Formats: sequence, C-alpha cells, structure tokens
Amino acid sequence: MTFRLAHLSDPHVGPLGRPRLHQLIGKRATGYANWRRGRSRSHDMAVLEALVTDLKAQGPGHVACTGDLCNIGLPSEWETARTFMEALGPPGAVSLVPGNHDAYVRGSLEGLLAACGGYTADDSGVIARFPYLRRRGPLALVGLSSAIPTKPFVASGRLGAPQLAAAEALLRALATEPGRPCRVVMIHHPPQPGGASPGRDLKDAAAFTAMIARAGADLILHGHNHVTSLHRMAGPGGRAVPVVGAPSASARADGHGAVPARRAAYLLYDIARAGEGYAVTARRRGLDAAGAVVDLGPMALE
Repeated sequence: MTFRLAHLSDPHVGPLGRPRLHQLIGKRATGYANWRRGRSRSHDMAVLEALVTDLKAQGPGHVACTGDLCNIGLPSEWETARTFMEALGPPGAVSLVPGNHDAYVRGSLEGLLAACGGYTADDSGVIARFPYLRRRGPLALVGLSSAIPTKPFVASGRLGAPQLAAAEALLRALATEPGRPCRVVMIHHPPQPGGASPGRDLKDAAAFTAMIARAGADLILHGHNHVTSLHRMAGPGGRAVPVVGAPSASARADGHGAVPARRAAYLLYDIARAGEGYAVTARRRGLDAAGAVVDLGPMALE
C-alpha cells in the first residue's frame, strides 16, 4: 500500500485589509510598508486557489502545511487563515505548523492558533502544543514550532531546548515501535545550519541537526525560503534523511517567481513500506512559465 502526502508552504493568504493606526506600531509598520511597496504583488490568491484545486485532485491521504499563513499578524488575518485552511481540508486531513509571519508580533501566534488550532491537534486532541504527534496511515507526523516574535527586519526562528528534548524522545520512541511508522518532521524554518541567511535562520539548527543524528527521521519538511530545495541530514549510523523545502504556494510566475524554483508549487510524496524502512518518492506540481499548474517532474530524494 502506498500513502500519498502533499506538502505546501508559505501561502501568505490575502487580501490584507487596511490596519488601524494603533496596529501599526513597531514591526507591523515596516511589514505593512513592505507589503504595500511590492510584497502584495508577489503573492497571488488566484494562483493559490489554482494550486489547492490541483492538489486536492491528486487525492492525497494527508496534507502538510509548513506555515506562514499570515503576513503581518493582524487579527483580521486569523479568520482569513482559517478560511484558507478549511478550503484545504478538515483538521483531521491537514496538519499545520506555524511560521515566523504567523508570530509576527507578540500575541499574533496565539491569535492564529485560536483560529486554526484544530490543525495542530495531536492524537489525544490537545491543540497548539509542540511537538505534536499525528498518526495517519503509515505516517507519524511530528509537528514543531520554530515561530517566535522578532525585531523589525529579523525573521529568525527558534525551537528551544524543551521542544528539542521532547521531539527527540518522541522520535526515539517511534523508532522502537513494532512495524515502525514513517517519521515525518514538519518545521517552518530550514533546520540545517546555513539553511537560511543570518537574521532569517533557525537559531538552534545545530542542536536540531545533532538531535536528528541521534534520534533519526524518515523525512523532514519545511518552508520559509520560498524556494524548492533538497538537503540531506545525517541520521543514526550516517543514514541520510531528506530535508525538503517547499516554495511559496502563492508566488506568481512572473517577477519574483520568474526563477523556476521560486514559482508556486507543492510536493507530493508517495510512501510505501520497503523492508524494515520506507521508500519515499517525490514529485513537484506547480506553475510553468505561462502560469499553468503542471507536473514539474520528480525530486530524487535518495
């Protein structure tokens, strides 16, 4: 039996309403100015709708969304984000981890999770507690939050020692289960050292990498860089763990998205048992140069 997992990221859902003056204090002021100057033209909601329609037509057994539903963390964005998530699927069929734009200022992350927390519910029903564990078919989805509020012009993330320790314990326990599940880790920021530029990186990437080297995983999914990417991280015994980054799901085919790896796309993973482990194949679907959603070909994970 093959299980199909879809992965998209960084939809930056709009439209962004005009904020009230008192909401444009600190980081939101610069973020709103950047949105008005050009960022709003980089993200196209018609593109996002076409991508989601195509994704659902592929019949995935589950969908992973690795964050940045919001733009500048306004309260009005939380309902917009929930509407998007509901269009993507019900909470049982879609797993969400937040991104830095979802935690744009203090209180933003809590607001988003109040609106969309069902998509972070672990198997016991507890919401917005990271790491979480969701079992779907042969998968054990482990959701992490690297989303923290930061200063203007900073978009870094952090997991923190308690979350890293809890994730390691969870991944180790899953590895010893009879008929071991396929362990899929979801995080917003690229989790490897050097995975993003200074000021945009995961501050404890080295600690995460060391944790994976001890505990292992089968697949690590992230977003944040708005580009399709593939990295490999060492697991126990030196076994390579693929680390796949998804581009923005709303990036237009022109302008910023003129670079093929930056155009809106999502990934499909077909996962099947292979001996004591799993065989994972990946394909990309997204915009071509003309703006049509097409099959963009395979990614070689091995």
